[in-house]
Amino acid sequence: MSTVIRLTRIGKRSSPKYRIVVTERRSKRDGKYIEKIGFYDPIPQKHILTVDKAKLKEWINKGAQPSDGIARLLKSTLDNI
Repeated sequence: MSTVIRLTRIGKRSSPKYRIVVTERRSKRDGKYIEKIGFYDPIPQKHILTVDKAKLKEWINKGAQPSDGIARLLKSTLDNI
């Protein structure tokens, strides 16, 4: 089972919000996920990004690969782990 850390979209049509989740690589973008580890809201002037760093570190140690978008979002967080 190869796992990936990615964004799943939630929210209304013109107001996107995203969950940061761990899922299998072959699953759909908004499909079933293994665990929710964070939240991202890009709309406010000051973007809201919350991540459970302990769970993130745990999944990376288990071999989960962050997607390109997550890697850009969490660049400073990933450097500190």
